[in-house]
Amino acid sequence: MDSILVVNAGSSSVKFEAFAIAGSADLKFQVRGQMDGIGRQPRLRARGPDGSQIVDRRFEAQQIPDVPSALHTAGDWLREQHEIHPVAVGHRVVHGGPNYDRPVLVTAEVLAELEKYVPLAPLHQPNNLAPIRSIAERFPTLPQVACFDTAFHRGHSPVTDHYAIPEPYYAQGVRRYGFHGLSYEYIAQRLPAVAPECAEGRVVVAHLGNGASMCAMLGGRSIDSTMGFTALEGLPMGTRPGQIDPGVILFLIEQRGMSPAAVQDMLYSECGLKGLSGISNDVRELEASSNPRAAFALDYFVHRIALHAGMLAAALGGLDAFVFTAGIGENSVSLRARIAEKLGWLGARLDAAANAAHGPRISAPDSRIGLFVIPTNEELMIAQHTLALLRDASTLPRQQGKSS
Repeated sequence: MDSILVVNAGSSSVKFEAFAIAGSADLKFQVRGQMDGIGRQPRLRARGPDGSQIVDRRFEAQQIPDVPSALHTAGDWLREQHEIHPVAVGHRVVHGGPNYDRPVLVTAEVLAELEKYVPLAPLHQPNNLAPIRSIAERFPTLPQVACFDTAFHRGHSPVTDHYAIPEPYYAQGVRRYGFHGLSYEYIAQRLPAVAPECAEGRVVVAHLGNGASMCAMLGGRSIDSTMGFTALEGLPMGTRPGQIDPGVILFLIEQRGMSPAAVQDMLYSECGLKGLSGISNDVRELEASSNPRAAFALDYFVHRIALHAGMLAAALGGLDAFVFTAGIGENSVSLRARIAEKLGWLGARLDAAANAAHGPRISAPDSRIGLFVIPTNEELMIAQHTLALLRDASTLPRQQGKSS
C-alpha cells in the first residue's frame, strides 16, 4: 500500500511517522518513531498502531553522526522491516516567510528561498531543510512537500501583522508571522468534534511545550498570536525568553560587549525556564524540585500565560473557550489548574477531577468558558496537506510506489 512519510527533524533528533493512503483521501497511521541522540548516543525507537514498541536499537556515535545518516538509517528500517515505500514525504518547516502561505511542492528554487529564513529560525530552519536535501539526493524523483508553521496565521489583518516601524521594513518582510500553525490548525480541525458549541466561537489555544505560544481563533481561523517575526517573541519557553524589551539587546551589545552571535545563542539556548531557574528547561524537573528558583520560573510562566490570555481575549472581544495542548499543556495537571485559576476573571471554573483525568473537557458545569485539553497532531496535518497537494497536482504516482 502506498504511504506518506512525515519528517520533523531537529538538531539531535529526527521524528518520523508513516501513514498508509487508504481510498481517495483517507490516511491510516502505520508507525511513529524517532532517532535521537544523533552524534552522541544514537537510538532508534518506534511504535506501531496499537502503541506497542516495535524497535529499540542503539548505535555507536560514529554510525549516526548527523541528521542525514539518521534519516537514511530510519528510512532503510522502514523499507526493510515494514515494507513502507513512501510515494511522497511531508516536512515541517518552521518559517515560510512572506511568500509561502500554504504547503508547497519543494523544488530547488523553493529550497533556496527557504534558506533565506535560517537567521529567523536558527534552531529549526536548518534542521528542517537538511532532510529535504538528503532525500532529494538519494531519491531525486520522490515528491517532497514543505508545510509551514507560519501558514495558518497568514490571514491576519495588517493591524495585527505590523510592527510600529517604518513601512518599507514591512514590505521587506519584517512583520509578525506567528508559529506553531500546524498545531493550531489541527486543534481547529478537532474542535467541532470535541466542543461543537465552541468551534465557531472565540477560542484561545495555548500550545505549551519547550516552545510555547498562544493563538486567538475565531471560527477556526487565526486572528492573532503571541509569536511574531521569529519564534522568540511572546511567552517564555524552555530556553527562549519570550517578550523582552529590544533595549536589552542593544544594552548587551553596546554596553556589555556581547557579539550578535553570542546574544543570539543566549536568547535561543540560555533563557526562559532554564535561565530563570538555573536548573532545567523541563517542567517535570522544575515541578519536582524544592529549589525556590524552580518555583519562581513556574510562577513566571503562569503569570505570562495569564497576561497574554487577556490580550488575546481582548483581540477576540471576549472568550468562549480555552484549549491546552502540546507537551506541557497536555500533561501538567498542576500548571493547567494554576492557569485556569488566573482565568477566573473571564469566568473560568475548573473541574479538578476532570483535569486530573486530562479531559478533554476540564471546565466545571458553572464555568462561563469551556476549558479543554486536546492533544495535538502536527504530523497528521502534514500528511493531510501532503496528500491533498499531490492529489490536486495530479502528481501522486499510481501503482509504482517504490522509492528504494
